[in-house]
Amino acid sequence: MAYEAVIGLECHIQLRTRSKMFCDCPVEFGAAPNSNVCPVCLGLPGALPKTNRAAIDAALRLGLALGCAVRAESVFARKNYFYPDMPKNYQITQYDRPLCVGGALPLSLDGVTREIALTRIHAEEDTGKSFHPERHGDRRVSRVDFNRAGVPLLELVTEPVLREPAECAAFLTALRRLVRWLDISDGDMEKGQLRCDANVSIRPAGSSGFGVKTELKNLNSIKGVEKGLTAEIARQAGVLAAGGRIEQATLLYDADHDRLAVMRSKEYAHDYRYFPDPDLPALEVDEAWRESARAALPELPWARAARVAERYGVPAYDAAVLCDQRDLADYYEECAAGADGKLASNWLMTEMLRVLKERGWPLAEWRGRVPAGRLRAFLAKVAAKELPGPLAKQVFAWMVDEPGAVEELLARHGVRAQGSADELRPLVRQVIEENPGPVTQYLGGRTATLGFLVGQVMKKSGGQAVPQAVKELLEAELAGRAISGS
Repeated sequence: MAYEAVIGLECHIQLRTRSKMFCDCPVEFGAAPNSNVCPVCLGLPGALPKTNRAAIDAALRLGLALGCAVRAESVFARKNYFYPDMPKNYQITQYDRPLCVGGALPLSLDGVTREIALTRIHAEEDTGKSFHPERHGDRRVSRVDFNRAGVPLLELVTEPVLREPAECAAFLTALRRLVRWLDISDGDMEKGQLRCDANVSIRPAGSSGFGVKTELKNLNSIKGVEKGLTAEIARQAGVLAAGGRIEQATLLYDADHDRLAVMRSKEYAHDYRYFPDPDLPALEVDEAWRESARAALPELPWARAARVAERYGVPAYDAAVLCDQRDLADYYEECAAGADGKLASNWLMTEMLRVLKERGWPLAEWRGRVPAGRLRAFLAKVAAKELPGPLAKQVFAWMVDEPGAVEELLARHGVRAQGSADELRPLVRQVIEENPGPVTQYLGGRTATLGFLVGQVMKKSGGQAVPQAVKELLEAELAGRAISGS
């Protein structure tokens, strides 16, 4: 029997705030264990939490960007369960009255764009972090670091509308781009700043019911989400094919060994004994606060990509790459202003991004070395065919490490583009004499061979000849030979 998967994601986004969700402890990745803690985030008797306004601002930005409805009044609740990295034995979160409901995230996959419907976005606090000997092998006992306990989180829950593991990977990639674009999170899954739990079931293809779901917990990479879901879908299909039943459970996925393990039987909502937190008043977001957050939203990445494609005449794929990061989109538009948008796109996507990857640089490092105005002047010379291809790449490489305009770089390295007829005519005549076959073909009407002859002249010039000048000289010389009959 053919099956299809039904998948819903629960994404936890760690916010980039200076302090924790309900206390003033700093948020700092890599700090000494248990150094950023206080009575509030440790849940000591008598400690009273207070909601972090900056975290709620971030939640509003994300919710409004995704078209969610924002509740005028939402409520924090206590989610009760025991785990060693939960210092209070409950988590402050939101349950039946979350801050944001509905909305959708636009997603493009294989050239098709669709909107992935969301159930809710709510604010909560993070737990601490456990370090177990069986995972790391460098200690005899488990240890707990409470520095992360109380760090602000947003939990974004999708509707069960995803069908393929690849869709889920694309969703997480789009979500990571958005939270970085809105400047609310770094979205680094390796540092735990974006985490994902996935609920998955399978059903006969074409049916509308739901099967028994399982949950994959704490998937910590986009590739791990895709691989984990692929493994779990295959496992469920195998169980059903063997005449077994799917048991509702929580599983862990070991990406290193492509292995699933049951963590515990799946809890239900009533197991957590939610109730409103008596220490926190209802969170009230009035219209002025909501509209202030809406006014502060930047142009959203999918809207900007569409505008960039239309304004600068670049393909949708190029626009999506250039709008992957907000500062990259800004830099591209500065470079493309008054220039050939496709030419700018080509150089940024092929050459600049290659340099950034090879050297491990952030875009800020590149911009400091090659401001947009400097690159724009370089592109103008390339567009005017004053810099032939090989020489243009050499000049570009010099620009990365050396100051100065194009003319200064050429002079410093004792190189200049050969464009004058007096410089190029001897090379053109030499190529004509050395290649009688292609010349005869050209004179006989096979004009495509002209490209070969241009290439030979470029080779003799060491890549410094201007191709357009070479082409014009060749055409003139060959026309003269055709008239003379020689």
